[in-house]
Amino acid sequence: MHWKIDQKKLVTVFEVSGSVLAMIYAFLIASNTGNEILGFSLLLLSALLFAGWGFIDKRWAFFALQFFYAVSAIIGLVRWS
Repeated sequence: MHWKIDQKKLVTVFEVSGSVLAMIYAFLIASNTGNEILGFSLLLLSALLFAGWGFIDKRWAFFALQFFYAVSAIIGLVRWS
């Protein structure tokens, strides 16, 4: 039972922090202020956090989707560096 409580807390941390980072990423890219590297780095981190959430919760489609977000982030990092 103790693992379930820790697991739930971990999912909440991944969900909330991943969401906040994704919102900041979207703002940075949309604002066109020269912060693309930071933005795409946040997208990559967000995708990793969301992948952790998907894995723990066994949400396999959501987990797989994060692969594509991570690849998009890497493409953005390469393109803008």
